[in-house]
Amino acid sequence: MIYEFRTYTLRPGTLPEFLKRFGDALPKREDFSKLAAFWYTDVGPLNQVIHVWPYENSLERARIRAEAVKAGIWPPNTGEFILTMNAEIFEPLAFSPVLGPSKTGPIFEMCTTTVKPFTMPRLMERWKERLPERLKLSPLIGAFTTDVGELNRLTHIWSYRSLDERAAVKDAAVARHLWPICSDDIVIGEETKILSPASFSQIQ
Repeated sequence: MIYEFRTYTLRPGTLPEFLKRFGDALPKREDFSKLAAFWYTDVGPLNQVIHVWPYENSLERARIRAEAVKAGIWPPNTGEFILTMNAEIFEPLAFSPVLGPSKTGPIFEMCTTTVKPFTMPRLMERWKERLPERLKLSPLIGAFTTDVGELNRLTHIWSYRSLDERAAVKDAAVARHLWPICSDDIVIGEETKILSPASFSQIQ
């Protein structure tokens, strides 16, 4: 299983119309394959949308995308709103949940950690040690490493009922020495985005 994360930066003020056009076109696109999730940024780099598509492998991805384009139903008529487009292929970690319908939000935090080359196995060992206790505090939506795109990156997504709950969970994780999972001897970069789901996202 692979996941394609597509991140678009939009012109300011165009998000509502982008979401409408994307949502209107989505049912026909989902005749070919299902959308796993769709979020937009609330905190962090603004005017971004992130849509996530699961595929069995890269061959299936190429075939489905070609079929949708040939059918004339994709991409949606949103090009006038888009400033930049980025696509990355992620592989889920062994302990990652499958991205399926859920209602554990509506606040989602997407964290990305970049580590020194060849140190990802060390990071995975730390995750295995601390994750069981961390999961008692809030749900993990998914955890992935990049296969195509900027390498040596771990992206993990967590859900919360509110920003206040997020702050309380973070405080509790730090107090119990569960967080941060990484240590700065291998970490060379970290970023986070606070996301909200689109109405048509199956992850809410």
